[in-house]
Parts: sequence; structure tokens; C-alpha cells
Amino acid sequence: MTSLLSSTTRALVTAATLCAAAFSVHAQALTGDVAAGQKKADMCIGCHGIVGYQNSFPEIHKVPMISGQTGAYIVSALNAYKKGDRKHPTMRGIAGSLSEQDMADLGAYYASHADKAAPDTPRTASTTAAALIEKGACASCHGANFSKPIDPSYPKLAGQHADYLFFALKAYTVEGNPVVGRSNGIMAGIAKQYSTAEMREIAKYLGSLEGEMKVVPQPRFK
Repeated sequence: MTSLLSSTTRALVTAATLCAAAFSVHAQALTGDVAAGQKKADMCIGCHGIVGYQNSFPEIHKVPMISGQTGAYIVSALNAYKKGDRKHPTMRGIAGSLSEQDMADLGAYYASHADKAAPDTPRTASTTAAALIEKGACASCHGANFSKPIDPSYPKLAGQHADYLFFALKAYTVEGNPVVGRSNGIMAGIAKQYSTAEMREIAKYLGSLEGEMKVVPQPRFK
């Protein structure tokens, strides 16, 4: 870590690492089945299986690419929607209908779509983006190339839609809204260090990187 990292950021990164380890122990109890996940994905492909599909709630942004994402992260995200830690009415309704095995199967299915491995060294960031990313110690959890997180329950970021990354970062700063926002003390502490313009700069850089995620078009939507 360099001097750019605040003591608060250091503490948050340490806490994130410990939380990841605890989640991993729990996640190992269930093994997802790719074939079963494919059969259960019909509820997902109407948004995540259409190239360029946009969500209009609470603002217009592309839905995230989940094909090639880590399976454990997909399980973690679905559980967050189910518990209400991530506030999105549609996603909460979908996640609420899923069992833990369903989530594990969907995670395994989408993880099986991983594209070619991302490069070990991402392209050089602008001075501004580099300073902002280092301030939040983003690589400490999401990996040096932002595509190999230190724990699979953390998301890959490289190549994700920039407008979605901005929406997600901003959601961690929302408080007291019953239908918008994300409850995660670690990410909230990091995101609140940034202005709106700075979050856009970070999202733009991360979205420009070569990653392993993609949209797998479904025949019915081509």
C-alpha cells in the first residue's frame, strides 16, 4: 500500500478480506451444477441474455454482464437481493424465489461462460483514474488486473459496463431509501470517499479493460 491509502481504507480492506474468508467457508458447502443452472436460467436471460439491454430503474444503465462472472459472486449477489441488502424490486422478487441450490447452480452455469483469461497487467490508467483507484485500494480485493478477485465472492470488474459500475458504486452511498441502494459497510465506506465525477472516472477506466465477462445472446432474442 502507498501513502495514498487512508487508515480508514486500510481497515476496510482488512475487514473485507476477513469477510471473504468467512463467506468462502460457507459457499463450499454447496456445489453448483452447470446443466441444472442452464435449465433454471430462463428467468435471467430476458435481461442478461440480450446484448445492450438497459435497465431503467432507478436510472438508465446497461444490465451487468454475468456470463463469465465468478459463481460465488453471483450467489453472494443473489443472496444480497433476497435479504434486501441490495434494493431492486425485480431482482429481489427473482432472488426470493430461489433456494441456495438454485443460486449455486446459476452461479456455476454463468461462471462456465468465462471468456479468455484477462491479461495479467491491465492497460495503464490515466493519472486521475490511477490515483482514485489506489485511494480506494480497489486492487486489494478485486485483483491486480481487476479480473482475478482475491476471493471468488468478490466480483470481476474488468470490462463490465461502465454505466453499470457507476450505478453500483453510487448505490453504496445511498441511505434511507426503501427501493434504491446497497447495504455493505465495507463498500459504502470506500464509495463515500468519492464525488460523483470521480466514481464516473473509475467506472470508465474499469469498463475499458479487457476482461472475461460477456453477454451470451439467446437464440430467441437475436
